[in-house]
Amino acid sequence: MTEGATARAAVSPRLRWCLALALALGSALLPLGLSAQAEPLDLRQSIELALRQNPEIRVSQAQLQQAEAGLRQAQGKRYPSLNASVTGTHTNDALNAFGLKLSQRNATFDDFGAGEFNPANPSVAPRNLNHPGGVSNLNTRLELQIPIYNGGQIRGFIEQARAQVRAAQHGDVAARQQLAYNVVQAYEGVHAARAYVGVARQAEEAGQAYVNTTQNLFKHGVVVRSELLAAQVRLEDTRVQLEQARNAEAAAMDQLHLLLGIPLDQPLELGPSATLTAPEGSLAELQRQAVANNPQILALRQQLDGARAGVQVARAAYYPHFNAMARQDWNSGDLSLGAPSYTVAGVLSWQLFDAGSSRAGVARAEAARTELLARLQQAEDGVRLRVADAWRKAQEAERRVATRELAVRQAEEAQRLVNKRFENGVTTMVEVLSNQAQLDKARADLVQARYDRSVQWAALRLAVGGLSPEQL
Repeated sequence: MTEGATARAAVSPRLRWCLALALALGSALLPLGLSAQAEPLDLRQSIELALRQNPEIRVSQAQLQQAEAGLRQAQGKRYPSLNASVTGTHTNDALNAFGLKLSQRNATFDDFGAGEFNPANPSVAPRNLNHPGGVSNLNTRLELQIPIYNGGQIRGFIEQARAQVRAAQHGDVAARQQLAYNVVQAYEGVHAARAYVGVARQAEEAGQAYVNTTQNLFKHGVVVRSELLAAQVRLEDTRVQLEQARNAEAAAMDQLHLLLGIPLDQPLELGPSATLTAPEGSLAELQRQAVANNPQILALRQQLDGARAGVQVARAAYYPHFNAMARQDWNSGDLSLGAPSYTVAGVLSWQLFDAGSSRAGVARAEAARTELLARLQQAEDGVRLRVADAWRKAQEAERRVATRELAVRQAEEAQRLVNKRFENGVTTMVEVLSNQAQLDKARADLVQARYDRSVQWAALRLAVGGLSPEQL
């Protein structure tokens, strides 16, 4: 056996094993990849995907994180704070230079000009005291500041921050429900557009059949040329409508891609159209649920609580503030920690007069609270109106769907009879085309009615505050 043959014999078993492993993995992973691409998304899955990937949710989450960080920041104000500082100074200012020498424990009698003292002339100015040389100092300091009582200001800040966190949480829920509603609109919009495409394709097929029939009758002298031209014009109109329907379907699909947070060129297969139903309860009960559970209303209530805490913060200016401080200093002319000293202090401050500034601050905070109270009342009235409007429109859409289904059956039967009459030479192409237009309109109206029904029931659930994947 040659050297090359020996090498091939040694490599081939390992190569065959690698190929077998690759094929096994490929055959195992390929169905997963295909199923990930080909498995259709139903409405609930589409909403769940949007809630994970849509940028709007990231915005809402960031706002919630800001509010939570603000709460931690406000809570931190209740506790002592420890500050460290290092200050380097070089000065020949008489007062500061002498003070720095004292801080370093380096002052001498000569610094007072003791050698220049003359009992006979005590008014002689000591030169060393009035005109010192430059003094360098390195001050190292640790300072502990302890808040004790601030008129309820810190407590008010914390209550404000907590209310903002709760408002942000409800705002996040509101953003999620609004996104779910937008997905319902887009998802059902795609199905509606596809239904319009189907209607337009049926109209095109009927138009082509009419042209073929009319051409045959025209050849045999049964109809005049104008009727053939009318059938051809109708056919071109249906082709334009079909193109418009396809463009609308593409636009609706692009919108759904954006809401789901996926690239526009990524294949997307949808499941069947969803049939949304009414939430349980009468109109009055749903309005009460909306006022109690709508996340936007709940967020406004938390903002109102925050405004009440803001009044408390403003009123803290009327009360005395008391805080304590403990400080450790080291002063030296070099980098060593020399001349240690400590200071302990308690500071009581009470602003007795500020030309009405504190009163104006309280008035401003109370006005902000009054504004939010009015906005809350307005929002509650608005959500009641939204529930009533969506309820009426959804009920109307339900009835309209039933009516449009009956209208389609009637138009189909009428068109069948007209076609028979036309084939027997009893009627004209104008009547045939007129009835076909009525049938096309009835089919399009049915598509619109079904879309409106789903969207209005979704709008009602959104207003009540119960639009989530689990509740669909």
